[in-house]
Amino acid sequence: MTADIGNWSETTIAGHPCYLFEPENRNPHGYVGIYLHGVHLGRLQDKSEFVAQFEKYGLPVVAPVTQRSWWTDRICPEFDPQISAQQHLLENVLPFIAEKFDAQPPQIGLFGTSMGGQGALRLAYKFPDKFPVVAAISPAIDYQERMRRDSDDPLWEQYDRPEEARQDSATLHIHPLNWPRNQFFCCCGDDADWWESSERLRMKLYSLGVPHTCELELCGGGHGFTYYGMMAPRVMQFIYESLDKERRRVV
Repeated sequence: MTADIGNWSETTIAGHPCYLFEPENRNPHGYVGIYLHGVHLGRLQDKSEFVAQFEKYGLPVVAPVTQRSWWTDRICPEFDPQISAQQHLLENVLPFIAEKFDAQPPQIGLFGTSMGGQGALRLAYKFPDKFPVVAAISPAIDYQERMRRDSDDPLWEQYDRPEEARQDSATLHIHPLNWPRNQFFCCCGDDADWWESSERLRMKLYSLGVPHTCELELCGGGHGFTYYGMMAPRVMQFIYESLDKERRRVV
């Protein structure tokens, strides 16, 4: 295993593993990031492109592990037989962040890659007051396609049919009058599996008049950490600047 880069530690939250990054100098405003991993449980601990940005912005990062849950509000047996990944995030991870880092929404920026990217968007669309700042890299939005391709995919343990999964996808959770005030998503133009669903999301947001920022033209590495790392500086800049906007926002 590649050695960790930077100050990472491992803990448990409500009995489930979670990785923590603590920068050498924490930002003065108490901002914290939550990272949602992809379906292959890829780590950020050995990704220098991300760690450099966490240090640059003094951003602690909490990275819970929920297996192949797709960050849904459905029971995923390989994660937990009683609580969904969404419930875990809301009921366990957010209180943990409040206690350890003295941070609460809107001081928290939510971001993820692939499975975690779509999870971040869906959670922000469902709970825009809790997650007003969200960013997604290569979000696997139309994940119902995995069910159509593979009759043994673990998503079949959460949904009875692909259409049921589609109805629960991020795009279907957008509220035309209540959305995260700061949202960014990107997908490599060579990402054959997931680019089209990002483009459909962009078109829906545009048609509804929902403010957003996206990058769907840049190519570099397809789907994976080559592209994720390339986008890390832009994503983390967006997260930090958006958290600043939220801090200055007059309610």
